[in-house]
Amino acid sequence: MSFGTIIAQALAFAGLIWIVATKIWPPLLIAIEERQKKIAEGLAAAERSQRDLVQAESRVNDLLKEARGKGNEIIEQAHARANQIVDKAKQDAIAEAERQLAAAKAEIEASVHRAREELRQQVATLAVAGAERVLRREINADTHKALLSELAAEI
Repeated sequence: MSFGTIIAQALAFAGLIWIVATKIWPPLLIAIEERQKKIAEGLAAAERSQRDLVQAESRVNDLLKEARGKGNEIIEQAHARANQIVDKAKQDAIAEAERQLAAAKAEIEASVHRAREELRQQVATLAVAGAERVLRREINADTHKALLSELAAEI
């Protein structure tokens, strides 16, 4: 190999380096930098998405806890209302039973009073009939009405 060949090869190599450095390398560096930016932006977006996902899960958990709390509160209110309704129904039933008992007692009392009055009238009639037989004369009920009423009241 001669010295001229080495110089020609060196000049060709230097020309190749100059072409690569001026024409190929700058656009390649720009493309690499853009790609690095896109990768960095993608990683940042993924990180933001991860944080947003964690925040969203936290919010969902908070909302679920709140919803469960409200659900439990509604259930407790429903139980309380049901207990109130049952208690009111019991009180109404007791009041109705007491009212019916009072009405029955009043009816019994009225029946007893009527029976006593009927018994007094029958006793008065029997007394008049007995007195008539004893005296063997007729007693006029209209003229002796006051006497008969007094006798019935004593009985």
